[in-house]
Amino acid sequence: MKKYVLAIDQGTTSSRAILFDHSGKIHSTGQLEHEQIFPKAGWVEHNPEEIWTNVREVVALALSRGNVTAADVAAVGITNQRETAVVWNRTTGKPVYNAIVWQDTRTQKIVDALGGEDGPDKYKAKVGLPLATYFSGPKVKWILDNVDGAREAAERGELAFGNTDTWVLWNMTGGVDGGIHVTDVTNASRTMLMDLKTLSWDESIAADMDIPMSMLPEIRSSSEVYGEGRTGGLLPGVPIAGILGDQQAATFGQACFEVGMAKNTYGTGNFMLLNTGTDPVASENGLLTTVAYKIGDNAAIYALEGSIAVTGALIQWFRDNLGVIKDAPEIETLASKVDDNGGAYIVPAFSGLFAPYWRPDARGAIVGLTRYVTINHLARAALEAVAFQTREVVDAMDADSGVAVTELKVDGGMIANDTLMQFQADILGVPVVRPEVAETTALGAAYAAGIAVGFWDGEQDVIDNWAEGKRWEPNLDGAERDRLLRNWKKAVSKTMDWVDADVPD
Repeated sequence: MKKYVLAIDQGTTSSRAILFDHSGKIHSTGQLEHEQIFPKAGWVEHNPEEIWTNVREVVALALSRGNVTAADVAAVGITNQRETAVVWNRTTGKPVYNAIVWQDTRTQKIVDALGGEDGPDKYKAKVGLPLATYFSGPKVKWILDNVDGAREAAERGELAFGNTDTWVLWNMTGGVDGGIHVTDVTNASRTMLMDLKTLSWDESIAADMDIPMSMLPEIRSSSEVYGEGRTGGLLPGVPIAGILGDQQAATFGQACFEVGMAKNTYGTGNFMLLNTGTDPVASENGLLTTVAYKIGDNAAIYALEGSIAVTGALIQWFRDNLGVIKDAPEIETLASKVDDNGGAYIVPAFSGLFAPYWRPDARGAIVGLTRYVTINHLARAALEAVAFQTREVVDAMDADSGVAVTELKVDGGMIANDTLMQFQADILGVPVVRPEVAETTALGAAYAAGIAVGFWDGEQDVIDNWAEGKRWEPNLDGAERDRLLRNWKKAVSKTMDWVDADVPD
């Protein structure tokens, strides 16, 4: 009897494999970080071959640590960093260039040229997204335009494109020997190339970006059997049966199946999704319209999304670039030594500002500095920046949906930080709720795969398995909340109009 479902979580900073049992509990895990490559200011890359090597290793780790063999695994689900573009040669299996990461801003000139007189909303009615460096399509165009021989190879049908879900799936199912070139609707909805209503590639937009249709993977649902693990691999014959972009996977793992339910994931960036049901809702307040999930032949479910580029990445910056902490948890140790930010605010617009501003010309700033401010105040300001950005997204969601968020389900690595979670509740003025199993991204992918093969019966099993782990209640005075928000917005205003003719982008 099959006892487990394996989730592969190919994230921005690491790849993980997690085995879940039928109750949704973690049985065993494996995790490895991969290199963050910064060739120029604003450029962020990953090595796809390193990612694939790490995926194999973490799967082996999870299996060995859990004393599990492929015979015990009912299915595999994949979740991934979205909008990170990989282009590879179908014959050699080699990437033609490093993966261009979702945070990368090099495509700004391409984005501006595509918008032309129509501006950033040129394709928004069709794809739900503004023209921005965030999304995959312009990254593919950059690779074809800038890598020697890439465009010619693409025109000959030799190149394949995918977000990292497609890259991992293709390799798992055989690679050059019959690998399956597929993505799911959630990942496809992040390329700027998929029509939200038809759930198919839009040839006219692909033509505008000079991307041959032959490069694009087949779009499938989020929960169905795409193929099996290749012979000779770690999971031979095991169905690979679920794909969800990481934020949609977390939404699924948090059991946000009813219209109006929302979750917020605290990772490298922050991503809040609000279930809007079977109809895509256009945003008037700087949010994205995206596919939340599609189970087999069922109708697609849509969401409004607020995407924040830099949250956990700010703590990494403190660790790796400034060297003021040795590990991420130390930021809370510093922050807890003071009662407030000392008047200092950090706006981490390292890749411009995402929701709700969408200002690629913004860059990060630390404002309000005085001789009173210490590293402890700055550590607290870094945590508060995460919560302030989330508050602005919640406000936009309230305005778009007409329904006020009454509590916020949270997940991701940063929810272990009690100082942050308490301040999040304080600045929102509503309770913040952490689930018992915090690994909801991987869990959502596992559920999608398990449902496809009958390991779980459907969404009701997900609902039944979800359990509250911890709750933070707001205890901040309303007037103080308003003062902090007013100063935060003032700080944000100082980051804009930074990138211009005198500052290289």
